[in-house]
Amino acid sequence: MALNQRLLLGSWADLGARATPIRFMVFVQEQQVPEALELDGRDADCIHALIEVDGQAVATGRLSPDGRIGRMAVVAPYRGRGLGGNLLAGLISAADRRNQHETYLHAQMHAIGFYERFGFVAEGPEFNDAGIAHRLMRRIA
Repeated sequence: MALNQRLLLGSWADLGARATPIRFMVFVQEQQVPEALELDGRDADCIHALIEVDGQAVATGRLSPDGRIGRMAVVAPYRGRGLGGNLLAGLISAADRRNQHETYLHAQMHAIGFYERFGFVAEGPEFNDAGIAHRLMRRIA
């Protein structure tokens, strides 16, 4: 069954109040990332993406000025339904509109295949970020 979803792109001032609970639920509660690491002070400089399903915010991510995609999060009941892909496609499109020909991210190991489907290539060794194994991935448009 298709979801009635809508992708929003905007500033932290526009979307932060709706993105914060998603990030807290996914990163702080589920993945046990310390709240101090989750709130890194960089949100005001980023373009944010938010997906609503039937008016409810269920997924979020951000694009930093240097082309880093991050804070990709989908609430548990909506995972595996294509929302993460729509979110990532929206952030890649935002980078393209800014003429950012290269984007990168730090992928959790279980998500590498997901990002590869969007043209990201893993580089370098595995590393630990907030107690979670990651790899650098890069995409050149």
